[in-house]
Amino acid sequence: MALSRSARLGALATAAASFLVIAASSAPKPGADGIGDPYFPQLGNGGFDARHYDLDVAYNPDTDRLDGRTTLTARATQNLSSFDLDLQKLEVTKVEVNGRRAGFTRTGDEIRITPRGTLSKGRTFTVTVTYGGVPEALNGPIVFGSDYGWMKTADGVFVACEPNAASTWFPSSDHPSDKATYDIRIKAPKGLTGVSNGRLVSTRDQGASTVTHWRENRPMATYLATATIGKFDVKSGRTPGGTPIYVAIDPVLANSNSVDVYAVTAAATDYWSQIFGPYPFEETGAIVDDMPEAGFSLEVQSKPAYSAVRSESTIVHELAHQWFGDSVSVERWKDIWLNEGFATYAQWLWSEHQGVRSAHDSFLAGYGTRPADSSFWQTVVADPQRDTMFVSAVYQRGAMTLQMLRERIGDTAFFKLLPAWTKLHRYGNANTADFIRLAEKVSGQQLDDLFQTWLYSPGKPSL
Repeated sequence: MALSRSARLGALATAAASFLVIAASSAPKPGADGIGDPYFPQLGNGGFDARHYDLDVAYNPDTDRLDGRTTLTARATQNLSSFDLDLQKLEVTKVEVNGRRAGFTRTGDEIRITPRGTLSKGRTFTVTVTYGGVPEALNGPIVFGSDYGWMKTADGVFVACEPNAASTWFPSSDHPSDKATYDIRIKAPKGLTGVSNGRLVSTRDQGASTVTHWRENRPMATYLATATIGKFDVKSGRTPGGTPIYVAIDPVLANSNSVDVYAVTAAATDYWSQIFGPYPFEETGAIVDDMPEAGFSLEVQSKPAYSAVRSESTIVHELAHQWFGDSVSVERWKDIWLNEGFATYAQWLWSEHQGVRSAHDSFLAGYGTRPADSSFWQTVVADPQRDTMFVSAVYQRGAMTLQMLRERIGDTAFFKLLPAWTKLHRYGNANTADFIRLAEKVSGQQLDDLFQTWLYSPGKPSL
């Protein structure tokens, strides 16, 4: 069948238009300067997927200066003409993409990098940033009013970065939705130890300095990375269940607290492995540093970091985060109850395991001591807002939600649900809707009313 002349012209016009649409859609363009998290719109970056960070940091505690060289391996998710990295305050001296000098500009905490040529969608590339300066801790209302991030101590530095302080010490896509593996090398004066995530690969002397090389082979959110430096007494071995363990304790604190950090870490790691599923990382442990100004501890991946806050209950909380927060990470920061509610509920489970108090009684204690007109009940746990993302309701009402769920669906379904959740989203990201969907699937029940009441509605629920 032959086409008429007008039909042929029409077909050509359609083909040309289609070509232009395809060409326009595939034309290289800049990656977004943030992933669009409502709480931190410019954290993380668009246009690429972070795969691996290779960090070399050298720290001088006398001057508090950090000199760093970070190489990020990433995969382009679009045709990129340029892309951003997050870095706060520190001065950038050189940027290379695939080993070639690249242009860059700076706007606030964003570095815009322009490679010499287009980075094609699907292509893996490297970007190396050389930088330095004196890192500044962050502060404000978010983390209980405490400083957080890169915090100077008497003999070094305590590094605990949730939610947005990783980019105070290395250039990154600083959002938990963009996880990667890590090699971290820490250079510090002899006599000091640099402790980081994963397994210790090597320790070597370099002149008047010592370099420790750590490797985290499991995907990790940026805020969970650490480069804590100081004088530490180190004890390593294996838990009774066989998991390698590394505990570093500041000698100033060695005899100042009744809790045996090593023993509790070993016991809790093994117990949670039975309740939550296999331990997700290569090593467990702890970093206990003399940093009383930091009014918090943090679930640093593989080695929770404890400042002035440490007790058996705190340790089991931070270790539960290895499953809930570290392995299964939030998709957006508003989902933070998936971290803190679960880790708080783990404290209740530990008390139950120890024969101290049932989780039901822990629920009643928290519920009964807060009157209906308490501001505690006004937080919407599923979206607590940025500056109040760590208020007590996120922890306690989040845990109450889980106890209500347990009593609704029964122990058999509930304790099937927890390891199912950690297995389904292992090393990935998830949100509240994902959890509700899985809870309904495992239990075979419709649970909209329960979660609407406990997570999404202000006010004290009636029992």
